Amino acid sequence: MGSRKQRRAPRERAVPDWDGPAPASPAADIVTEAVDALVTGRGGGGVDLAAALLADTEDPARARAAEEALTAALRDAAGSVWARGWQPAEAVRRLDRLLGPAAAAVGAHAAAADLERHSPATVDPAWTAQVRALETVADPLEHLGRAHGLLRFEAVELVLRTLAALRALPPLQRLMDVPGSHRPGRVRPSRARTEVDRGKLARVRALLAKAESTEFPEEAEALSARAQELMARHSIDRALLEADEEESSEAGYARRVPVDAPYDDSKAVLLHEVAEANHCRAVWHRELETCTVMGFPDDVDAVDLLFTSLLVQAEAAMRAGSSVRDRSGRRAGRDFRSSFMSAFAVRVGERLAEAARSVRDAAQAEAGRDLVPLFAAREREVEKAVEQAFGELTYSRMRGPYSEDGWNAGRAAADAASLGSRRPVTGR
Repeated sequence: MGSRKQRRAPRERAVPDWDGPAPASPAADIVTEAVDALVTGRGGGGVDLAAALLADTEDPARARAAEEALTAALRDAAGSVWARGWQPAEAVRRLDRLLGPAAAAVGAHAAAADLERHSPATVDPAWTAQVRALETVADPLEHLGRAHGLLRFEAVELVLRTLAALRALPPLQRLMDVPGSHRPGRVRPSRARTEVDRGKLARVRALLAKAESTEFPEEAEALSARAQELMARHSIDRALLEADEEESSEAGYARRVPVDAPYDDSKAVLLHEVAEANHCRAVWHRELETCTVMGFPDDVDAVDLLFTSLLVQAEAAMRAGSSVRDRSGRRAGRDFRSSFMSAFAVRVGERLAEAARSVRDAAQAEAGRDLVPLFAAREREVEKAVEQAFGELTYSRMRGPYSEDGWNAGRAAADAASLGSRRPVTGR
């Protein structure tokens, strides 16, 4: 038989590098073309040439035009990112993860520059608070030179790469009004966060801070119990109040919570356990290192507070445990820490479920009615909201523990941890 020629797939043509802008091009065009080249993978020497032209200070007028073009591009990029669902703090955090702290500073400047062009009355106060909490700078090029030791050329190139990174951010679910679209009074008075709500949250935070810092387990447990009592009482009151209202549900309230590496899979499991115990659901966006927690507003607050506190406690216990040598005499390494975090998450979930069962009867007696149907209905509302927001979700399995010592230490740390955000009241 004659040989049969094998057909080969045609080779993909390499995208040619951008040659760079014409020297006389307007600064705004140079910025746009350079960012386009970076986003499409055609950087190379053309981007270097663009950065050199924009960094040139020989002609003061062109230097000012370059700075204005970069500032305008950052401001516009921020607006585009907000339209895709991102919030200032998480966009800056993502830039830090992708390009480092210098790019994060540029992103903070972009968020502040965008905020300045909107009337305060049209910006959600929570959005303004996020921007104000960032370490913003007035002149990003000057800041990059002074604080990060970059030459002007290097600073301009970093700004261009930051613009490209912002453009490449994928769309997310919008959780807040973007600047310019907020209208005061949209929240119904009965559901609006009151001074009483904020005061109770402040007291819970203070109790958790003390529980995390004390060296005495008995004191931590007492502080935890008081915080649990406050949050449980407040959650019951809110649920009973809203059960008598016929207006639209707030079960779709959501917040994105950072879940950073290392051991991000175990941390995501921990957040899932805390969310489930508090009538919420957590959806993990692995590639973005974040989880969306969805539920009723006060329940989401409780999840955020408790998860943050448990991470602090877990990391402190893991550092202490890692200094101990294993059975072979070696200092505990990555397998120990990974197994520790996995066991901590699993055991915390077990403890939260146990707490829910023990608290349920007491909470029902205090409320004077059967709370099982009430919370079961609320959880169904949350499930419906999650399905509407995300559609069909997939589930992934965690790998098993590699270190028995780490697993045992993690469970022991979970047993000692303060579950001080609240006592979950559950209908399950």
